Amino acid sequence: MAWRWTLAVLIAVVALAVAIWPRGERDARTNTTAAQGGSAAVSEGQRAAAALADCPRAESPAPASGPLSGITVGCLADGRPMDLGSALAGRPALVNLWAYWCQPCARELPALQQFAARASGAVTVLTVHSDPDEAKALARLADLNVHLPGVEDGAERVRTAVGAPPVLPVSVLVRPDGSIAKVLVRPFDSADDIAAAVAGELGVAA
Repeated sequence: MAWRWTLAVLIAVVALAVAIWPRGERDARTNTTAAQGGSAAVSEGQRAAAALADCPRAESPAPASGPLSGITVGCLADGRPMDLGSALAGRPALVNLWAYWCQPCARELPALQQFAARASGAVTVLTVHSDPDEAKALARLADLNVHLPGVEDGAERVRTAVGAPPVLPVSVLVRPDGSIAKVLVRPFDSADDIAAAVAGELGVAA
């Protein structure tokens, strides 16, 4: 009788170990990917096809501050994690929240690219894909022929940090010190429309 109990306990222990160990490893990878804002399913070929500009990188003389400081997102161009506040520090920025399924976003994104070309680096223009499907974001940008630097934020931490409502598109105008000048909850009609908003809120003509 005793050997039956011993065998039953041994089988239960082995089954528990097999059931728990692989799931814990998989969850750890999933949680790491979510924290970085990226997607493990995106291939290098998909990133190359989108041909996005490199994401801005932190410059040591400009320490990060403001509500975007400490938010880690994944760069759409290469998949690497980046601290959003540090990357934007020291220069005025327009941060545009969008998603692949958003029709007003699709009409606005080409205008953002035109504005970025006009600004010639005086204002950082960064897109923030606010949906977990990174692959569809890359495909949508390729279809639109938009090659702006962009990041993946499927958890919508940027929206939460700036207090934006749950609609798209949203444009966040950020001062060089990291403070938020304005959260614009509307689509832009043209590069001129964007330039007017940037001049009025950030004092930069483009």
